[in-house]
Amino acid sequence: MNYAEIKYYDIANGPGVRTSLFVSGCTHRCRGCFNEVAWDFDYGQPFTQETIKAILDSLSPDYIAGLTLLGGEPFEYANQKGLLPLLNAVRAAYPQKDIWCFTGYLFDKDIRDNMCKKWPESMEMLSLIDVLVDGEFIESQKELGLHFKGSANQRTILVRPSLESGDIVLLY
Repeated sequence: MNYAEIKYYDIANGPGVRTSLFVSGCTHRCRGCFNEVAWDFDYGQPFTQETIKAILDSLSPDYIAGLTLLGGEPFEYANQKGLLPLLNAVRAAYPQKDIWCFTGYLFDKDIRDNMCKKWPESMEMLSLIDVLVDGEFIESQKELGLHFKGSANQRTILVRPSLESGDIVLLY
């Protein structure tokens, strides 16, 4: 897996000050995407143990609220396998910090009802995420005033309550 960028001290992609990892590789290719360069799976730098250590170190200050995964597309299968060691390490080292993930896939239709049935990595990854912003970016539904999302079709989902209830539980 490659990554396009890491933003330390990010305030745009979730609540509080965060570390945000932009993975490389996305098959959605949304019109108007803010990060087209990250569509290419080979773009950026290799995601290594040193990268994981740097991200873990960046999360250590108390004022860092958590980790955000973006892309590219974190839920591309190749990226899931690469992200699991990071997510498990974050959960072990910082159980009090939250993990947000932005995906073009739909929580229920694509991830829970499809990917999780095909690949155990999908359910493991989903179980480590607190908040999932789902749905492709749709340029015609772009709204600048939305909390942490770009278009009105996207949902901000509380993952654990949604998995437990079987229904989508929205944060906002």
